[in-house]
Amino acid sequence: MGRIHKVYLPGNRIYSCGNCHAHLTNHEALISTSFQGRTGRAYLFDKVVNISFGPLEDRLMNTGMHTVQDIYCNCCHEYLGWKYKEAFEASQKYKEGKSLLMKASMTKEDWVVTIM
Repeated sequence: MGRIHKVYLPGNRIYSCGNCHAHLTNHEALISTSFQGRTGRAYLFDKVVNISFGPLEDRLMNTGMHTVQDIYCNCCHEYLGWKYKEAFEASQKYKEGKSLLMKASMTKEDWVVTIM
């Protein structure tokens, strides 16, 4: 196993792993805050970094059948959510390729830069 190289994201509103604080995504990649994960509220993002994936599996969810992959933090292996690989209903196709991160598994870090 090689070294883990973390990706650090630009911007001042970063969502990080709640366990190890590795950057996951930024506010610009946020699509929706009205999703439901296994442990409560979840957010849908367009792009996520510093993650690894579990195997593909079909899951029957509230919105129909989806093929998904679980998402884990690449640094501490904390379970974070899942990535939608395929949606079987036409109304859910917009989720394909997007990642759902559970709010309880991440922290939001607001960076303020002051110039003197």
